[in-house]
Amino acid sequence: MQIDDDTVVSMNYSLKNAEEELLEASDAPVSYLHGGYQGIFPAVEEVLQGKQPGDSCEVRLEPEDAFGEYDAALVRVESRGSFPGNLEVGMQFEGDVEGSDESRVYTVTDIVDDKVVVDANHPLAGQSLIFSCTVIDVRPATEEEITHGHVHGPHGHHH
Repeated sequence: MQIDDDTVVSMNYSLKNAEEELLEASDAPVSYLHGGYQGIFPAVEEVLQGKQPGDSCEVRLEPEDAFGEYDAALVRVESRGSFPGNLEVGMQFEGDVEGSDESRVYTVTDIVDDKVVVDANHPLAGQSLIFSCTVIDVRPATEEEITHGHVHGPHGHHH
């Protein structure tokens, strides 16, 4: 079966930075619902259209195709007193974006004396990435998966 809208695609993948250093790789197949359901980067979905099990592809993703450009406005310095006592670099908190009704997840990137630096940029924002994958399986999506907009069962979302 070929990859088309409303199919479930299972694949093994790797993600590298522009210097081809491995950032992440699947240790088991992952699945997504193909056809604009936002389960994978649109540029990857476009390249996968029409592929079938056994096919491989590699896509270079510029920042705008992946996690966006780095936005310095999403870095904030906050008072240490606004955080719990067990605060550590790497912890994440949800917070409002200044001047907006939007909220984001902020990651603690530095703690100095009574100040805490938090960053709402994705850790890979501003980076060009290389996404490589091999298609393992393609099957028709169920009506429930299409209605919910994501894969159910093995390698997908479970309710």
